[in-house]
Amino acid sequence: MHQKTSRGATLFAVCTASFLMPFMLSGVGVALPTIGRDMGASAVQLSLLETTYMVSVSIFLLTMGRLGDIYGRRRIFHYGIAAFALTGGLLSQAWSIEVMIGFRFLQGIGSAMIAATGTAIVVSVFPPEERGKALGITVAAAYAGLSCGPFIAGFLISAFGWRSLFYLSVPLGVIIFALVSWKLSGEWAEAKGETFDWVGSMIYAFSIILLITGAANLETGRHWSWWLLGMGVTGLGLFAAVENRLKYPVLNVHLLWDNRVFALSSLAALLNYAATFGITFFLSLYLQFVKGMSPQHAGTLLIIQPVVQTIVSPLSGRLSDRYPAARVATVGMALCAAGLGVAATISADTSLSVLIAVFLFLGIGFAVFSSPNMSVIMGSVSLRHLGVASGLVASMRSLGMMVSMTTITILLSIFMQGHPVTRDTQPAFLMTMRSALICFCLLCLAGILCSLGRLRENPIRQN
Repeated sequence: MHQKTSRGATLFAVCTASFLMPFMLSGVGVALPTIGRDMGASAVQLSLLETTYMVSVSIFLLTMGRLGDIYGRRRIFHYGIAAFALTGGLLSQAWSIEVMIGFRFLQGIGSAMIAATGTAIVVSVFPPEERGKALGITVAAAYAGLSCGPFIAGFLISAFGWRSLFYLSVPLGVIIFALVSWKLSGEWAEAKGETFDWVGSMIYAFSIILLITGAANLETGRHWSWWLLGMGVTGLGLFAAVENRLKYPVLNVHLLWDNRVFALSSLAALLNYAATFGITFFLSLYLQFVKGMSPQHAGTLLIIQPVVQTIVSPLSGRLSDRYPAARVATVGMALCAAGLGVAATISADTSLSVLIAVFLFLGIGFAVFSSPNMSVIMGSVSLRHLGVASGLVASMRSLGMMVSMTTITILLSIFMQGHPVTRDTQPAFLMTMRSALICFCLLCLAGILCSLGRLRENPIRQN
């Protein structure tokens, strides 16, 4: 730990960045219709604005985590803030949808640089007895950004136009950049001098591109989408084989093979994200098409979950400082499973109180799971692997989201057969939703087993 580095300034910088990224992601989703009308963009082009960003983040997370371990996490975080703010300014001045898509890819690289190093910096600065609280506050900042994004973006777009949303990232980025320059003196490069694995990074990047492209096109019913998924999985297998033979891999697979706590905690994170990400998709459609609510009314209910997560995350972080973090995370996973189990019983006649209970269960469960699980993961590896561990956790989040949406796409193709949600197809939609929520509940139950499997292990890392 570097004494000259201000813990408060570090937490503020990382939390502001953690707020900004999900804020922009959810805010851009609100801006898409306005951007489409202004730019004359097709639905496919608008979807690429989001997809390109997510692909960019996913393929660069491990790379940036490893570069942070070698060249300094502060440096990569610093450059990431600069890249994110600069591309935000460029997006505000974009003159065509094609240019916007290109800038979103570049912004995704900046986001990956931040996500892969921010958590690792917090862990490097805060002592173990305060780490859970700090990580809980960081997670809460991310949920706050996700919650505030649609509301603030809607106001900005209505008052000043969609370009104002991207303007916002510039002053916030400048503030974070200045704070890092002024208050963060540490560099945290425990793997300094080691070589970087470019071959493994390229294999991983292409594998993730194949997986995401295949998953995104499953709904088209084309057979090549399944081939892409298969090639992506094969590519990840090749990646693991290559990494196992290298002295300095981009991902030390021995962390997964030999470190039971790290492996099970990472798998639990993937299962939790896979189980919880898709519920908002279904319940948004359910509230509007089945319950007949307006988008504003539905949005008010849907915001309950992230708001609860924002409030509870710091509290769960403190709990993980006082009690074994793995046990706290297991309780959180169990609460998610309970919430999903109740959600799987939803019908057209389900009362509003039951829906609110589901949102509360899921919000509390995910908050109680997330930051303690992160604390377990980051505490189970050596200092020289903190960046890779941080990048891997973020990758688990992205892959979990992809698993969730792929599951939804497959079930929709089975039950809905390409038909839109209407009064006539409402029974098929409800069947799809219940089937998906049962699958998600089973994923959570598997996550509980993973979480229980690490309880007897000693997670204390070796420096």
